[in-house]
Amino acid sequence: MTTLAIEFSTDRRSVAVVRDGAVLAEVVHQATRTTPVFAMIADVLARAGVGRDAVGCIAVGIGPGSYTGVRLAISVAQGWQLANGAKVASVSSFDAMAVAAKALASGPVLLAADAQRGEFAVAVAEHGRLTEPIRLAAGDALKARIAAGEAVAGPEVLRMLGGGSELFPAAADIARAAEERGEFVAAESLAPVYLREAAFVKAPPARVV
Repeated sequence: MTTLAIEFSTDRRSVAVVRDGAVLAEVVHQATRTTPVFAMIADVLARAGVGRDAVGCIAVGIGPGSYTGVRLAISVAQGWQLANGAKVASVSSFDAMAVAAKALASGPVLLAADAQRGEFAVAVAEHGRLTEPIRLAAGDALKARIAAGEAVAGPEVLRMLGGGSELFPAAADIARAAEERGEFVAAESLAPVYLREAAFVKAPPARVV
């Protein structure tokens, strides 16, 4: 099966075409105010020599990470399934980073991604897989773990915490994970990974002046 993967959970956004575990092409864009998603898809399909109708699965990185980026990737997958009837798979962006973390250390690596409010989404990875659920941790606690020599990696850790290893989820790893699992969902059920409960405050009545 030919899989088109979209991973937009960080500022390093990527799309890839993978067939039976082999990466046919991958395109990376450093996010700015806009992400040329359809130009990226056209480019990666052309490089892979694959037509749109040959794509059997759309695999999406669902975070945690950039709210806007993940929602953009999900909307593309939803539109693609509606138009082409392709299968859809969702993969945590941390699962993709876990695969890449194998090259950093032979033992466990603490993956971390900025979750705003002075916190990071974290989970331990070992041998290419997460060994625990993703949770929130304070940035100061991660700085202490880095200072103690623990292997910590993620998209923003070097820039925001002053140590650790820079590591980004990649669309190619999203695609390979989706192919390995073979688990598909209805596109309308796709949702980003959120680690905080959504809270909304009703606006007060308008003042009469």
